[in-house]
Amino acid sequence: MKYTLPVLPYEDDALEPIISRETIEVHYRRHEQNYLNKLNDMIAGTRYEDMLLTDIIRSSEASLFNNAAQAWNHIFYFKTFSPNAQHHPKGRLADAINRHWETFENFCDVFVQMGTSLFGSGWVWLCSDENGHLHIRAESNAGNPLVEGLTPLLAFDVWEHAYYIDYRNRRDDHLRRLWQIVDWRKVEERYNF
Repeated sequence: MKYTLPVLPYEDDALEPIISRETIEVHYRRHEQNYLNKLNDMIAGTRYEDMLLTDIIRSSEASLFNNAAQAWNHIFYFKTFSPNAQHHPKGRLADAINRHWETFENFCDVFVQMGTSLFGSGWVWLCSDENGHLHIRAESNAGNPLVEGLTPLLAFDVWEHAYYIDYRNRRDDHLRRLWQIVDWRKVEERYNF
């Protein structure tokens, strides 16, 4: 199987000014394409060649894991956004967030704090366990909660290439502004409880 760059569900400038067209070009079209190219080269002729990307993530390590996870993480991240986003969760997911963090605003603050305080590069994730309990995980580098048996619901990228063009070194500003484009309908679809 050869992995290809998925078409985004919006135009490259649709998320401006939160994420610029230039950032989409550099972050998605170049960085993500590079992860996919390396992944395809690494799996050609191996036992991983016909595996689903999630299975490669769960069963690989080192550079293969890094490229597979980064490829999956970026697709997941960019497909969470919408220029016509539903700005707050509803239903069961909203109830679960409120049970755990008391309010949606508290959840957002904790999520951003986890991303801001992560040393170096990585990801901050909202995920659920097999019982539907929610967790926030800050993962270094290509870290992905799939390897812990958790279901990813939402991810914010805290690698510098995700925000440096638009925000320079202001990671906190970047993370706080992303809430304006997170489409909670998409996040809710991932929460199956």
